[in-house]
Amino acid sequence: MGTVAAASGVASAIGLTFEHKQIANRATWSILPARSILDPRDSGERPLTPPWPDIAIAAGNRTMPYLQALRRVSEGATFTVALQHHVTQSDLADLIWCPAHEGHAGANIISTLTTPHVMRPHALAALRNVRTPEICALPRPLVAVLIGGPDRYYRYDTQTLQRFGASLRKLADAGASFLITPSRRTTAALLRTAITATRDAPRIIWNGRGPNPYWTFLAQADFTVVTGDSVSMVSEACVTGRPVYVFESSAGLGRIAKFHESLQAHGATRPLTPDIDPREQWRYRPLDAAPRIAAEIACRFNSPSAPHRPDVRLSATRS
Repeated sequence: MGTVAAASGVASAIGLTFEHKQIANRATWSILPARSILDPRDSGERPLTPPWPDIAIAAGNRTMPYLQALRRVSEGATFTVALQHHVTQSDLADLIWCPAHEGHAGANIISTLTTPHVMRPHALAALRNVRTPEICALPRPLVAVLIGGPDRYYRYDTQTLQRFGASLRKLADAGASFLITPSRRTTAALLRTAITATRDAPRIIWNGRGPNPYWTFLAQADFTVVTGDSVSMVSEACVTGRPVYVFESSAGLGRIAKFHESLQAHGATRPLTPDIDPREQWRYRPLDAAPRIAAEIACRFNSPSAPHRPDVRLSATRS
């Protein structure tokens, strides 16, 4: 879901009509040394076929072989963009985005503090003005709780779950209300911890049925608590311009420690601890990566030296 949100966010920020295609799930192909030998037309249920697009945006390791193949068969007519966390070769695409904490640099590489997504600040502001009776009935301060889950870097052992529960319970004891939404990686134990810790507080918990009110929760909340395992969810919380508290697992921040350090330095996030004051507020410049990437795509696509269609111009602007 994170890669879909990243690609869709950049495509929509460019301002052009786009079509989403799911690449075939062939894990071994992402490590082939001669990636461009693939045929882009053999890419899944909705194959890549002519006429080749003016722009192709690929997100995730397994899409990169097809992006290179598309670049080859279009003879450079398709401007290729790779949204790639782990950059292994600078000639992967015409433009490569990677998160700043990965530390990659190059003439065709652009980096941002957060990952791109579909929500723009003006759209978030519009959501804030929507009066939802169930949410309006909750006392302030209102806390959005975004729950990720374990991965190979983050563990949620008994001690970690106890710390997470204690922090939420302190907020509840201080009079906070909660808007809680789990993700696909959220374990039963992690969700149960949040439910138990907030059982005496006013709250709304998304039960997985119907549309996820994720963005409504973020828009309406006074501040956000998010588990630090998800770079995507932390990035999305930082588009609000409102306080974001990040819960760290007992295993530490691992490979994304620099990501969290950079957001703290920006003033967007602070670590979640049991002694925070739920009424403390701070502001920062909202972080929104997609328009920056879109503007860079437009600049390079419109360059006189770019071997693309001369009758197509882009006008994406930074915001």
